[in-house]
Amino acid sequence: MCALLLCGCGGLPTLETRTASQALGEEESAGTALGRALAPELAAHPGLNGIWTLADAQDAFAARVLLARTAQRTLDVQYYIWRQDMTGTLLFEALHEAAERGVRVRLLLDDNNTRGLDAALAALDAHPNMEVRLFNPYVQRKVRLLGLLTDFSRANRRMHNKSFTADNQATVLGGRNVGDEYFGATDGVLFADLDVLAVGPVVKAVSDDFDRYWASDSSYPVAGLLPAVDPTHLRELVEQASLIERDPAAAMYVEAVRNSDFIRRLFEQRLDLEWAPVRLVSDDPAKGLGLAPREALLPHQLKEILGTPQQHLQLVSPYFVPTRSGVEAFAAMAAQGIDVRVLTNSLDATDVAPVHAGYAKWRKALLQAGVELYEMRRTAPDHEPPPKGGPFGSSGSSLHAKTFAVDGQRLFVGSFNFDPRSSHLNTELGLVIDSPRLAEQIRSAFEQAVPANAYRVRLDEAGRLYWQEQAGPQQRVYTQEPNSGLLKRAAVRVLSWLPIDWLL
Repeated sequence: MCALLLCGCGGLPTLETRTASQALGEEESAGTALGRALAPELAAHPGLNGIWTLADAQDAFAARVLLARTAQRTLDVQYYIWRQDMTGTLLFEALHEAAERGVRVRLLLDDNNTRGLDAALAALDAHPNMEVRLFNPYVQRKVRLLGLLTDFSRANRRMHNKSFTADNQATVLGGRNVGDEYFGATDGVLFADLDVLAVGPVVKAVSDDFDRYWASDSSYPVAGLLPAVDPTHLRELVEQASLIERDPAAAMYVEAVRNSDFIRRLFEQRLDLEWAPVRLVSDDPAKGLGLAPREALLPHQLKEILGTPQQHLQLVSPYFVPTRSGVEAFAAMAAQGIDVRVLTNSLDATDVAPVHAGYAKWRKALLQAGVELYEMRRTAPDHEPPPKGGPFGSSGSSLHAKTFAVDGQRLFVGSFNFDPRSSHLNTELGLVIDSPRLAEQIRSAFEQAVPANAYRVRLDEAGRLYWQEQAGPQQRVYTQEPNSGLLKRAAVRVLSWLPIDWLL
């Protein structure tokens, strides 16, 4: 055990030899195909940003692939999770194809979820036009638990940001990671999610923020962490992507890319963009080492930009752990007559039961204060999917979107969950969009789509919880957590007694 712990204590490589690079300059980016195509629209909307929502999973996948294929100079890509499954492999190949065309590709991944990817990342990094870095990496690659035990304060802090930026002209960011479950391509748990495509001045802010993370003291080139791989490994990745493209299971995704007219409409100024003031909010990457000042953290920025709701607040957070201070803040809003509504996952839908325990203990207090609570149902994979275009994606899934709207005027879309981990441990990224039209979509969803796809949690006259489900014209009532067994409910109850909220 001592020997294993010593192995886990091995030091990280030096950053002194790390190469410096920056996002594409504004003049250079303006000369790209994307830059030329967007110039007339940007000139017609000075100071504003074009926003296009990506609630549908296949559209979100196609947008990333098509941006990679359209890029001529740079791709800056940053994610918390990247699976080497069907969609993950296809997107790896999209980055590789761009690099083959001469596009400079910078890929920054959090290292918490890269198990099994070392060979692929080393192969991609070996390409002369690609560089891969890992955020807060584990030195011990095979037994990562040792790194967690010996360097917990650093390893417990993760980069939760998600962005995909082409030529410093267009970016996709929001709640989705890269993997089949996030793009609706698996028979397991799917994640109803929300991304946005943004063009305009805010793209430069996203690129500058990527540069901050790329050059941060938590970002390590994989060349200093991973052993070199045989050059044939990259050819194997290409062949694997080619096989996936011919696999019937991937047909809908290949077709989604082939049939999407997203880029064509963007180039022809026919994409129905919402033009609005937009601000980027992002944690200082020093948060990854516990060194960021409070004023540099995303919650502080959000409070300054959004202010205090005056009429209503609709909050969507798959991992919702309000803690005592959050309950008191929501209760104070409700006491002032502010309509506060929250949508999170039910116990049946959540993929992280301990987080549900951190939420469940506060349900009664929230309801007693006048806050409306809704819990997303999990729909069986063999159910017919609902129509496209809902504000939070398909309801045949677990909720993963992170958004909230204030007073029907402003909304946030990004990676931030309303929980202590997002506030204090993980780095986060998102956009605050001043758009009454988009904010109204969130409010309207709580009037129609949310009640149709979620349980409403209530208190009876005796102060006991019950769940209402609207099943067509019929209404069902549950007195226990719906569609959950006794052992699972008991485990959540025990977890709710433990002082672990700060980890959730």
